[in-house]
Amino acid sequence: MKKLLVGLLSWRRLIIMTVGLPLVVSAAVMAFAWPASRIAPRDLPVGIVGTSTASQNAVAGLARSAPGGFDFHLYADEASARSAIKNREVYGAFVITPGNLTVLEATAASTTVAQLLNTAGQELAAHAPQPAPKSTPLSSHGASAPHGASAEAGAKKGAPKKDTVNKGAAKKDAAKNDAAKKDAVQTPAKVRVTTVDVVPSSADDPRGVVFSSAILPLTICGVIIALGAMSVVHTSAWRRPITLVTVSAAAGFGVFLVAQGVLGALPHEHVATWAALSLTLFAVSATSAGLMTLTGPAGLGLSATLMVFIGNPFSGSTSAPELLPKAVDDIGQWLPPGAGANLVRGVAYFDGNDSGGHITVLVLWSVLGLAAVIFGHRGAVVTDDSLVEAPHRVDGEEQERATSSETAPAVRPTPEGYFQPQSAAPAENRPHAHARHAAGH
Repeated sequence: MKKLLVGLLSWRRLIIMTVGLPLVVSAAVMAFAWPASRIAPRDLPVGIVGTSTASQNAVAGLARSAPGGFDFHLYADEASARSAIKNREVYGAFVITPGNLTVLEATAASTTVAQLLNTAGQELAAHAPQPAPKSTPLSSHGASAPHGASAEAGAKKGAPKKDTVNKGAAKKDAAKNDAAKKDAVQTPAKVRVTTVDVVPSSADDPRGVVFSSAILPLTICGVIIALGAMSVVHTSAWRRPITLVTVSAAAGFGVFLVAQGVLGALPHEHVATWAALSLTLFAVSATSAGLMTLTGPAGLGLSATLMVFIGNPFSGSTSAPELLPKAVDDIGQWLPPGAGANLVRGVAYFDGNDSGGHITVLVLWSVLGLAAVIFGHRGAVVTDDSLVEAPHRVDGEEQERATSSETAPAVRPTPEGYFQPQSAAPAENRPHAHARHAAGH
């Protein structure tokens, strides 16, 4: 019967692994691939310089090409638009003048958005209405003398034949002028498009690929830091928070050395960038450690799901948050991976502008995680088969195990492989040696 039960349990585990694990893998692929397949501008903030008719036509053209895709900000001049880009108020701007269209962009903010703005600028230039150029009257006799003067001179000389010839030439000139006007209306002048990168990416990372590749692993590393901190038994409730802080700071410094020292992807504000990386790691690790403290072994799975399979693809670090579906954007920016990626980008390239909200999100998650670690009542599963107990329970349970081991009954193996206790008879009830020997005979 026991062997039958063991066999049923084995089949049950096999079925769960065969069905459950593929579903988990499919969900993970969907979490990463679905937001990427839905990239499009959604209330993307862009600037329009001026309030002229050409600027109004540009707004109408952009709104018509991507309904709801752009959030327009009007600026009086090009200097104001450049300042807005540096302050991260807009991703770029369009400066429209007669015969020229200048696209102001910031590849440091997002290379994907920069390409999108370039494409939109080309479309605006192709469909921009332009006034027809002024045409010069054509004359087979040159422009030195008007027709009236020639007719008057001919009349004075008494030559009617020349007057007739001049009238015929005037008709030809009028026909040529009409044809030239029609050609000018049918072929308007082309608009020249100029692109200016106001805040460029690093010369060593012009496409921003290194930046994204350095930011995405931070979530996995944060979960690993939390697992390592929870695997050490501490006698004080404050040891784990101290461990999380020191390891996150050291790991952030290591990430900065690789991303900037080796790859050159974080060229500005070195100390502030290191602090942003460390805060991102600390927010992820503190939250993960808090979940492990509160829920035990399930906390590791919850941390990986929340930070890696939701936080990473919803962060918009490889494109821009405004290019993701609205719900994905909102969720991603309230999680540590999304807030951390934007904080690092803002510090490394934009002097920390518009970073207050991202710092608030990271600090909030860090505080909640630390509170769970310090005041939680459950342990967490770590290496091998051991269970790390909560610090305030270690000493008491160690003493309890030591006391119980002295009175524990002996165990003996059974044919089925299980261990059963062997009852110890009192000394006064045990048969004497000679009695047992006699019984043997």
